[in-house]
Amino acid sequence: MNSFVKSSRTAGVLLMVISALVFSSAGIFTNGVSSTAWDIIFWRGLAAAGFTVVYMMMRGMLKREIAAFGYPALLASVLMAAGTMAFIPAFKFSSVANVAIVYSSSPFVAALMAWLFIGEKPSRTIVIASSIALVGIVVVFYSSASAGGGIGELLALWMTLMMSATMVVYRKWPNTTAALPAVVASLFLLPFAMAFSEPMQTTAQEIPILLVFGLVFAVASVTLSEGARRLPPAETALLSLLETPLAPILAYFILREVPSWQVLVGGVIILLSVVWSQRRQSVVG
Repeated sequence: MNSFVKSSRTAGVLLMVISALVFSSAGIFTNGVSSTAWDIIFWRGLAAAGFTVVYMMMRGMLKREIAAFGYPALLASVLMAAGTMAFIPAFKFSSVANVAIVYSSSPFVAALMAWLFIGEKPSRTIVIASSIALVGIVVVFYSSASAGGGIGELLALWMTLMMSATMVVYRKWPNTTAALPAVVASLFLLPFAMAFSEPMQTTAQEIPILLVFGLVFAVASVTLSEGARRLPPAETALLSLLETPLAPILAYFILREVPSWQVLVGGVIILLSVVWSQRRQSVVG
């Protein structure tokens, strides 16, 4: 039994690392095209839903996922949709680094939600690591404070709340289906995208990029959900912090967004807190 728990946790950690690596490219796709936020939501959502359905069919999972789709899965779908609705526009109103940094507060949000709603207290290691990560967050926010907060940061905060809540849902109901809620969330947003934009007017050069974005998002969503069901919400959110230092690095090399030295220092602190927590958890486990 103990070996099974360790194996499940190891798989959860690996899935969360993959999810963070893939999610870190979101800002590159969003700010790398001229399409509006709702145009991006439409094409990315359409592609993500299609790729995920094909994946479920190839794995023989589709019927099982539909049969198991209950109220927790519906709740996860709504939360994911609400988060996506804010996530993409956040990049259009702010830098990739700032959005990633706001999202790095998710361990504290997830831990608080888990404690309030499902009575799960985070381990001492997670509390210490989250506190160390908080230092990194403060360093970065100090850098961005001089420019003043904006709508992009508020949208990123809302996305953080929604994704943290999604992690708690999967921890509370670990048997909740993982792939189908991501599909439902993407499809749920399509009518809104059609109402608030004209996605059919998207240039032919950018549509393939957005379709690839959809594939990337499909991989990230499934790995996030599968990883979250195997780990406590606080640890899940902490592992997702790997996205924080990775996103600005990609933005620098691809979009030439130059982060300040405070952003770099804060990102290193956050990354070290994640690495230390996982080494500590492995030793204790």
